[in-house]
Amino acid sequence: MGHPVLQGVAEVVSDPTAPEMLDLVRDMIETMEDANGAGLAAPQVYVPQRVVIFQAPAARATAEIDADEAFDPTASLTVLINPEIEPVGEEIELGWEGCLSVPGLRGLVPRHRRIIYRGLDLDGQVIERRAQGFHARVVQHECDHLDGVLYPQRMPDMRALIFESEVTHWIEAESEKAKDND
Repeated sequence: MGHPVLQGVAEVVSDPTAPEMLDLVRDMIETMEDANGAGLAAPQVYVPQRVVIFQAPAARATAEIDADEAFDPTASLTVLINPEIEPVGEEIELGWEGCLSVPGLRGLVPRHRRIIYRGLDLDGQVIERRAQGFHARVVQHECDHLDGVLYPQRMPDMRALIFESEVTHWIEAESEKAKDND
């Protein structure tokens, strides 16, 4: 947090099939896996280009899915170049987020519950998917990096920016407050 590349708007990638894109994505995947992250944006490795990678494993899916909806709560490892996000509906939900660029902290961040995202893969082919829950959250989080936005800037209440070690205590305290208000 604070590095100039994380505060700027990333550049559009003119050729997603260029060999340097494959090298960049390989480096990003290695970095994300080493940090046990769910996603990474190119600016986080000091490359100001519109490239994100992410995964939304089933183990992190938190919402029940209506079988009638075409939303998939999970995503295998995805490379998205020049991504665009379109909210589906107006439903916003709060969820805990962390970030490799804001180490050791977690924050309660509002995000669109459902989105459609589009972009290109490394072959220059169009990817378009619908997502909800954690899948939608991770895509929005990573794409924010392309516009110089870190998750604390999205938080409406900075009292919910806490050390990772305090998440359990914070949730317990909030639960007690809710019981007292009933």
